[in-house]
Amino acid sequence: MEKDKQGKKNPYDPVSEIAAQGPLPGIKKNVFVLGVVSFLQDVSSEMIYPLLPLFLAQVLGVSKAYIGLIEGTAETTASLMKIASGWLSDRLRKRKALVFWGYFLSTIAKPFLALTTAGWQVLGLRFMDRLGKGVRTSPRDALIADSTPVATRGKSFGFHRAMDTLGAVFGPLIAFVLLPLFNNNYRPIFLLALIPTSLALLMIIFFVAEKRAVASGDVSLPKLSLRSFDRKFKMLLLVIILFTLGNSSDAFLILRAQNVGVATVLIPIVWFMFNTVYSSVAFLGGALSDRIGRKRVVIMGFLVYSLVYLGFAFAFQPFHIWTLFAVYGIYYGLTDGVLRAFVVDLVPAGLRGTALGLYHTSVGLTALPASLIMGLLWESMGPTIAFSFGA
Repeated sequence: MEKDKQGKKNPYDPVSEIAAQGPLPGIKKNVFVLGVVSFLQDVSSEMIYPLLPLFLAQVLGVSKAYIGLIEGTAETTASLMKIASGWLSDRLRKRKALVFWGYFLSTIAKPFLALTTAGWQVLGLRFMDRLGKGVRTSPRDALIADSTPVATRGKSFGFHRAMDTLGAVFGPLIAFVLLPLFNNNYRPIFLLALIPTSLALLMIIFFVAEKRAVASGDVSLPKLSLRSFDRKFKMLLLVIILFTLGNSSDAFLILRAQNVGVATVLIPIVWFMFNTVYSSVAFLGGALSDRIGRKRVVIMGFLVYSLVYLGFAFAFQPFHIWTLFAVYGIYYGLTDGVLRAFVVDLVPAGLRGTALGLYHTSVGLTALPASLIMGLLWESMGPTIAFSFGA
């Protein structure tokens, strides 16, 4: 039976230690397979994501404020679903089916981007794509936690985020290679993104194993309420909400890169570099949090974020943008997986899906106002004021 950091047995968490071992030391099989799934999914997504703001602005003629609406609505939709799917996975005590259907929704949305002729169509498809993300994310993260002992929880979440981001390294690289081959036509790239995400679905069907979320003797059903959680978890949610109010969509970083003078054909390479740093730091950041604690690592990441946004506010040369994107990858590597492990540390196993859903929803509910504020500030006062607000 797993023990918490104080050495006490946790009656909610009897299964993590017996989960099947994967091919890497300290990484369980489910974590490894879900890492590969996320790698393939992000290859697909990141073939599209760094090009989408440019496609919206250059091809469809969408304003920056409307881009902010699209991205904010997309992320808010995903986050609202994350709390529902997380709670449902706790109630059903099963995660795999929700993970599969979430990836399926995202898979069928991607190729239709190639057929869009108006911003509202992109909004609808981004809604479907993010709906899928919302359905899968909390159950997937809970399944990772169910499969992992507490002593290596940070490392496991770090590994998963590293694999996810490694896909985001290759996705933009593929887009960079394909873009000139298609004469800067974005639509064929959107179609080809269907291939890796389809492979991810097959991996889930054949290689992901269901894990029991709670001990067999625990028959209580989870409640979708903050009252089920203690003060430490609630304080963490409050901090996350306040931080995210200044954390708008990364689409604005891409637009800022172009604004400063980075050539369109180099945008996927900038994104490639960012994700390379992110992927490299994520596993190390997770392992570091196992050693020195989640809180210290998260604080370091937040400080890096503030410095990066100040840099974007005053950048005026392309090489500034390259440097800032690299440092921005450090922020993500120090916080993304570690915050998920932090959440799991503070709740019993039977409430993991619900807690992770509340965490993701706390981020998403502030994504819409954060992105709208960024878009409006940029158009009315310029990028310096907009990014200074975010810092």
